[in-house]
Amino acid sequence: EVRLEECISQWHKTRDSSTVRNRKVFPSPAQTHQSPITPESKIKRDDTPCSNGSSGDFSARASVDSPNQLLLIVVTGLSFATRLYKITEPPHVCWDETHFGKMGSYYINRTFFFDVHPPLGKMLIALAGYMTGYDGSFPFVKPGDKYEHHNYWGMRGFCAMLGSFLPIFAYLIVQELSRSHTAALITAALLIFDTGCITISQYILLDPILMFFIMAAVLSMVKFNQQSSRPFTAPWWLWLVLCGAALAGALGVKFVGLFVIFLVGLNTAGDLWRILGDLSLSLVDVAKHFLARVVGLILLPLFLYVLVFAVHFALLNKSGPGDGFFSSTFQSRLIGNNLNNVSMPEYLAYGSTISVKNLRIAGGYLHSHWHLYPEGVGAKQQQVTAYLHKDYNNMWLVHKPDNDKTPDLVRHGDIIRLEHKETTRNLHSHLHQAPLTKKHFQVTGYGINGTGDANDLWQVEVCGGRRGDLVKVLRSKVRFLHKATGCVLYSSGKTLPKWGWEQVEVTCSPYLKETPSSQWNIEDHINPRLPNISLSLLKPNFLEILLESHIVMIRGNSGLKPKDNEMNSKPWHWPINYQGLRFSGVNETEYRVYLLGNPVVWWINLASLGLYLIMVAVSSIAIQRGISLQQKRLGKFQHSDILTGGGGLLLLGWLLHYAPFYVMGRVLYYHHYFPAMLFSSMLTGVTLDTLLRNADLLLCQPYSDWLQRGGQMVLLFTVLYSFYLFHPLSYGMTGPLAHEPESAMAGLKWMDSWEF
Repeated sequence: EVRLEECISQWHKTRDSSTVRNRKVFPSPAQTHQSPITPESKIKRDDTPCSNGSSGDFSARASVDSPNQLLLIVVTGLSFATRLYKITEPPHVCWDETHFGKMGSYYINRTFFFDVHPPLGKMLIALAGYMTGYDGSFPFVKPGDKYEHHNYWGMRGFCAMLGSFLPIFAYLIVQELSRSHTAALITAALLIFDTGCITISQYILLDPILMFFIMAAVLSMVKFNQQSSRPFTAPWWLWLVLCGAALAGALGVKFVGLFVIFLVGLNTAGDLWRILGDLSLSLVDVAKHFLARVVGLILLPLFLYVLVFAVHFALLNKSGPGDGFFSSTFQSRLIGNNLNNVSMPEYLAYGSTISVKNLRIAGGYLHSHWHLYPEGVGAKQQQVTAYLHKDYNNMWLVHKPDNDKTPDLVRHGDIIRLEHKETTRNLHSHLHQAPLTKKHFQVTGYGINGTGDANDLWQVEVCGGRRGDLVKVLRSKVRFLHKATGCVLYSSGKTLPKWGWEQVEVTCSPYLKETPSSQWNIEDHINPRLPNISLSLLKPNFLEILLESHIVMIRGNSGLKPKDNEMNSKPWHWPINYQGLRFSGVNETEYRVYLLGNPVVWWINLASLGLYLIMVAVSSIAIQRGISLQQKRLGKFQHSDILTGGGGLLLLGWLLHYAPFYVMGRVLYYHHYFPAMLFSSMLTGVTLDTLLRNADLLLCQPYSDWLQRGGQMVLLFTVLYSFYLFHPLSYGMTGPLAHEPESAMAGLKWMDSWEF
């Protein structure tokens, strides 16, 4: 009886110290980071025996976890259902499936190709196709080609499966950052019912794979932060390693994976700074924390990233369409290439027959033919171009200026004359304008049977060499300086008109800066007077081909130009959902799919960005002025911690994945915004939930609860109804177009720039 009276007295004290209006209490991220209060730990402190003698642990944990588990099951089911629905339609190639599906076929056939992105995404697509029975025989020539009997659903299904995890990961991330199931559910609903996220997940593309690794990295980072009070335990190591592996995956799919690496890096730097300021830790402990993060977030991702390329090079060992983008030494390792397992003299000599390859991407081989430049295009002499394919007209003879036949070796600084083997014209330049690059000089074929003039002389320069250095076949980077004008032989990369057979323009540039366009290497080399060596001795090692592949990818990425009739966009278009992308079909007789985000979802996200900044500003000013926006019943919980902590992290993620596109020089497309859109949606969940939870600042009970529940229901209904209206964008449209009254999309073209 005494114990019962004490309990009743304690209950009255607790009740009196609370506020009249009851409100759910959650720990803030900052408090969780410093001193996590999990349901389990709270239960242990308040653990009192039940009437049947068992602990209250099980029932309390069940009451906390059951709603969360049920919501997570619902989110998972809806996410997979919306992504996998009609996955086989349309049964033809859509948009960039023509690229990434074809690259999957190359992997299955072990045929070397070139792409501007790292290889992991394509390798996973190929693996999915191979495991589901695709044999790599479909050509993927152009959008609209029917798949017919070819098994394509495995590759689409794999991308859709990874895309289905995005709302799930977002739900878990927001729940960790906000300690609110409602905020997590809002975020999940925005992503599940976004037509853009559905569409981009349903096809053979790199984007769902990239976003899967980005979200996995963020989730692992957040989970790792929650383990800060238990360092070096198994869960702590698990989330650290998973974060590092996800970072390697994101970068291994696309270079924009660097953005999430920056996000994790900034978070880690702040974490280490906090640890350094913890005086309860010795410097040895601080060093352990630092080294653990170096291993988990730097060395492990680097190892996995390099491993991806090792597998890539091991798989693609046959000559293919990507050969010409790489150096001659790189090509010599590919089975079927004309440089593979052949022998030739190691050093360039006078009297040799050679082919000369430019080192820029698609720079081509130095080439000439019997055709002359047309009237009005410089001097009417024989054309000299760069040709992208191997050809007999790529062969040149190396002579001394005085036609001395002594088979001396060519050295850095020597003066030579190059004679075209087929036409016997000399490589020549003069002060006439080049055909397309007007500030450069024209390069022609001049003279006959070795006779010409002083404009046929070129000085050999080995890049990085000194006078007297020999010119190594395949490996030396060489420049040819024109003696008479001082210009340098140059491949501009520009395509000549039909009179030039649409080959690449070759000029003589007066600008002498070393660039790949002015650098060449000797590829074919024939000289019966010199001993041959096997080119296998000249093959590059792994680190050399790894470095070269990255140089080629970066150059290719920066040089991307829009294709004919293909829509590109500007970064400011993306948050306002200004314009989408046609995935399939144009006219009313075709099956049409249009990549466009659910406009209601995207505009809510845009409004929430501004609302978030306003809420943070108001909260900060109030705190600075000592004004309490919280009621006593909130206890230790502070909404400002959620906004500045979890919300700030998500805002930083959005900025890192969006702002860099404003300074990129390459062509940009609408789908580049989707990683940033994930962060924007998560921030929306946190912002709107915090706003609705503060309804009691304006209204008293029970009206504040009604406003909160009503706001949540209106938001959910609005998202669901907008999805009902716009779902044909993702799942296919047939019949009349949107501007016609009988169209299923009639009245829904809210912006003139939408093209469905």
